[in-house]
Amino acid sequence: TSSTNTVVLAWREKSKKLLKMTSFNIAQGIHAFDYHSRLNLIATAGIDNKVCLWNPYVLSKPVGVLWGHSASVIAVQFFAERKQLFSFSRDKILRLWDIQHQLSIQRIACSFPKSQDFRCLFQFDETHGRLFISFNNQLALLAMKNEASKRVKSHAKGVTCVLYNSLLKQVISSDVGSTVSFWMIETGQKIKQFSGCHGNAEISTMALDANESRLLTGSTDGTVKVWDFNGYCHHTLNAGQDGVVDISQILVLKKSILVVGWERAVTVFRPQNFNQFSIQSEEWKGGIHHQDDILCAAFLPPQTLATGSYDGEIVLWNSSTENAHHVLHPDYQRQLTSKLDPEAQKLNTKRSCSAQCLAQQATLATQNFESDTEGNNAVMKLCFLEARKNNTVTGGANLVSCGASGYVRFWDTFKKELLAEFLAHAGVGSIIMSTDKQNQYLATGDPDGWLKIWNIEDYCTNSTEIKITQSPPLLRSFQPHEDRISSLQMCEPGGHLIIISSSVDCSICVTGLCNAPSLIFGQASHWDIENYFSFPKRDSSLIESKSQEESMKINPLFSKKESCSTEDSLLTEENKDISTHISSEEINFSLEYKKRNIYKKKTHKPCHREIIQKSAGIFRSLSLRMLNELPEVKQPEFLLNPDKYFKEEPEEDEPQIPELPLLSETLKAVFDEKNLFPKGILDHERQDKQLCQETSGEVKIKRNKKQL
Repeated sequence: TSSTNTVVLAWREKSKKLLKMTSFNIAQGIHAFDYHSRLNLIATAGIDNKVCLWNPYVLSKPVGVLWGHSASVIAVQFFAERKQLFSFSRDKILRLWDIQHQLSIQRIACSFPKSQDFRCLFQFDETHGRLFISFNNQLALLAMKNEASKRVKSHAKGVTCVLYNSLLKQVISSDVGSTVSFWMIETGQKIKQFSGCHGNAEISTMALDANESRLLTGSTDGTVKVWDFNGYCHHTLNAGQDGVVDISQILVLKKSILVVGWERAVTVFRPQNFNQFSIQSEEWKGGIHHQDDILCAAFLPPQTLATGSYDGEIVLWNSSTENAHHVLHPDYQRQLTSKLDPEAQKLNTKRSCSAQCLAQQATLATQNFESDTEGNNAVMKLCFLEARKNNTVTGGANLVSCGASGYVRFWDTFKKELLAEFLAHAGVGSIIMSTDKQNQYLATGDPDGWLKIWNIEDYCTNSTEIKITQSPPLLRSFQPHEDRISSLQMCEPGGHLIIISSSVDCSICVTGLCNAPSLIFGQASHWDIENYFSFPKRDSSLIESKSQEESMKINPLFSKKESCSTEDSLLTEENKDISTHISSEEINFSLEYKKRNIYKKKTHKPCHREIIQKSAGIFRSLSLRMLNELPEVKQPEFLLNPDKYFKEEPEEDEPQIPELPLLSETLKAVFDEKNLFPKGILDHERQDKQLCQETSGEVKIKRNKKQL
C-alpha cells in the first residue's frame, strides 16, 4: 500500500526472473489488507468505512463491498476455513462477515483500548479458534465458542472429572465453571448441584475418601476443599500456597492426602492435624526425585506408592517411610538410595549391578530427559492391578501407565522392569485410562472422543524376557463424545460392569461392553440401567467375596467419631486354602459378559480358644476370641409353676344395689296450681274458659237452626 491511494501487486512467473507489477486505485486509501489464496481475493480496510474485496486480475472495480462499519476500518483478516472475514474499525467494533453472501453475521463492541489514538494488529489462530488483537502495548485474546449442536449436554460447561460413589450409587461430576452435580446411576436423574464451589476457578480433579463419605475437589486456584454431600465445606487445603497451580490428581491414603500436578515434589497433608478450617501443606520426607512435574500417582496397599512425571519417569516410593527406591522409564530403570534410610543403603550395596552400570543408567536418564522436552513420554495416568495378588510368585505386570504418546505400558514393580507396551491410540497425543476392580478390562480415551475397551484378564500375567508389543484383545471401539475425553470411571452397580466417561463437550456418557448405544446424563427420558445393557451379572459367589473385602473400610479421615468394622473371621495364609475354577468356554465379549465360578473351600477351622487377630486402624491391637458356650440356664420358678403365679382368683359376690324409692314418697307435700301460680292469673284463665264455652254453645244453636 502507499499514500497515493493505490495498491501495488507484484509476482514472479516460474519461467522468468523479472517481477510483474500491477496497481489499482482506492478512494481515500486503506489501512490494511489480507489475501485469501484459495478464493484468490484481496480484502482492504478502507478509510471510507468500507471493506472491499478485489480480484487481483480485475483492476476496474472491486468484486464485493462490505457495508456496515460507521468508522474507518483499520484491520482485516480472512477466516480461510469457513470463508469468512474479520474486520475492526476505529470505533472499536469487531465484525465477522460471510464472504459469499457479503453479510455481517456477528458484531462485537470492544471496551478496549481506553485511548483513542492506537494502532491495531490482527492475528487469527484458526487451529484453536483464537483471535489476537494488539493495541499499542495491550494484547487482547478472543476465543471462539463451539457451535451449539443438538447433542444432549450434562453440564453447561466442559466436564473435567467424574466419580462413582458405590455406597449411594451416585455419579459425581465437575466442570470448568466450578459446579459439582450428583446423578442417580440407576435412572440418570440429577439429584442436586453445587455451584461456585471454588468461585470462578476451574475444578480440575476430584476424589472420595476411603469411606466415600467426603468429597475432595481440587481447583486451579491452588486449593483443595473437603465437602460433605450436603454442600458444607469442612476444610480448605492450601496446596498451591495461595498461587495459581494445575492440580491434576488428589490421592487419599490412610494417614495422608497427596496432591500433585504442578511441581516436582509431592504435596502432603496429614489428617491428624485437621483441627482448623484452613490447612497448610507439610514437607514430604522423601524429598525431590523427579526431574519434571509430577502429573499422577497411584497406591498399592500396604505401602507401595508410584508417581509419574512429565518426562516419562515413574518413581516407586515406600508410603510409610516416604522414601523413593526405584525409577522406571521406558528406556531405562535405575535405583535410588535415600540418605534417610540406612537399611536401603545396605540392600543397595548387595545388588549385583555394579556402580558403573548405575552410572550408565543415570547418564542415559539425563540424556533422555534432555531429549524429551516436548513430553512425548509424559505419564498421564497410573493404575495398580490390585486383583493380581499372586504376581509376586508367578511374575507378571501389576502396574499400568498411559501417556502423551498414546502408548499403554505394563510394569512389574517387584522385578522393576517393563513387560509390555502397545499403541492404543495412534496420532492423537495424550490419552487417559481406567480399569475395573477385577482387573479384567481396561478402558482408554483420547482427545478425539474415541473410547476403547480392552480385555487384559490374561494379558502380561507371566514374566517374560522379551518385551511384549502385541496389544490385548480389543472388545469395543466407538466415539461417544465429540471432543476430548477428560475422565473415565469403571463401576459395577448391581453387578453390571459399565463405563462412565466425561468430556469437554459438556456431556457424561454411560456405556457397557455390549453394542448398545450410550446413555447421556441430562437426557429427557430416564433409563433403567438394570434392563438397558443386555449382559449377565457377575457370579454371586464372586460378588460375595468382593463384598467381604469392601466391608473392610478405613475410618474416615475427616470425621471426629471413629468407627471400625471387623470380619467374623480372618484366617492366616497357613490356615486357608482357596481353590479357584475358571470356566474355559469362550464367550463373545461384545454380546455377553464373561461368567466366572469361584469356589472356596476351607480345610481348617480355628480351635475353640484360637486367637484370630486383625489389623484395622487404631483397633489393630484388639484380639477377637471365639465366644464361649453358655452353660445350660435353669428355667425360672414362674415358668415351672405357672399355676402358682398366674392362677385366676374366684370371683366374689358383688353387693346388691338397693332400689330407689318412688318420687312421690320422697316429696314432703303435694303441689297444686294454687301454690304454683298467682291468683290473678288463675282467675283470668277461668274467665277465658267460661267465655269460650258460651261462644261455642251459641255457634252450635245457630248451626242447628240452619239445618232445620
